[in-house]
Amino acid sequence: MPIRNRLTQILGIEHPILLAPMDLVSGGRLAAAVSHAGGLGLLGGGYGDGGWIEREWTRAGNARIGCGFITWSLAKHPELLRRVLVHQPAAVMLSFGDPRAFAPAIHSAGAKLICQVQTVAQAREAMEAGADVIVAQGTEAGGHGQSEPLITLLPQVVDACPDTPIVAAGGIADGRGLAAAMMFGAEGVLMGTRFYPSREAEAHPEAKHRIVAAGGGQTVRSIVFDLSRRNRWPDPYTGRVMRNRHSERWLGHEEALEAAAEQVERDYTVARERGDFDIAGVIAGEACALIHDIPQAGEIVTRIIGEAERLLPTRLGGIG
Repeated sequence: MPIRNRLTQILGIEHPILLAPMDLVSGGRLAAAVSHAGGLGLLGGGYGDGGWIEREWTRAGNARIGCGFITWSLAKHPELLRRVLVHQPAAVMLSFGDPRAFAPAIHSAGAKLICQVQTVAQAREAMEAGADVIVAQGTEAGGHGQSEPLITLLPQVVDACPDTPIVAAGGIADGRGLAAAMMFGAEGVLMGTRFYPSREAEAHPEAKHRIVAAGGGQTVRSIVFDLSRRNRWPDPYTGRVMRNRHSERWLGHEEALEAAAEQVERDYTVARERGDFDIAGVIAGEACALIHDIPQAGEIVTRIIGEAERLLPTRLGGIG
């Protein structure tokens, strides 16, 4: 039985799968592929590059997509939200900051507001903002986040927000993860790491292959890669990336890294440009241990939905 619930109804999608708006990786081709497969693709608006967003929206063609922003960064460049709303996005996702200042404009434009949270307190703040969907992000997720595991955070957010569909994020890469999340009360999943090694993702081939080759325990949550880019985030956020020679050198030696910040940043920038991922970071979560191929994004959606539908009791089918 197809999975139909409040999430699919509110977002107008066929399958309860959302693409995480990975900064620069979730481009127009990837967002469109996920949406065409029945999920919802979200452009990685990230820190805010207006030219990139415009180019990638064009590349998405006629696909019904949305866009995600880092909220504290968007507050420095609020005009970027206006530029996105002109495109009539299906949704705007806000993460890492208070969404309340942006919620009225998003809703006035007819878009749905998706808020990603890492704590129950943030979930309540998202409800005050009128979030249509709340994403509970566990510490297993790639990129920035906090420390609570999804398995304990998710049911707490579900219990705190009974009138809002909750989406699970962190460590999910297959239909088993979707089915398990729904048993905890989620109505869908948001995935980044699983879509990073897809054919449409705007990522270096070597970075994709490193995710595919990874086993368990090969990611780390720290501030090393932020310090290396001289891009310090507000507390208590840290970033999860794959371990490499650079992380092993500087973990536990962050003060020394900051003392050598100018040279480290130069070396890091060069490494990113030439695809040297012994130094540059591959921003991926714990789900990399479950990923073994680089298929088209549409195949990922189809595969996950098919597996979850076989595993879930039919009683979980809601609106249909």
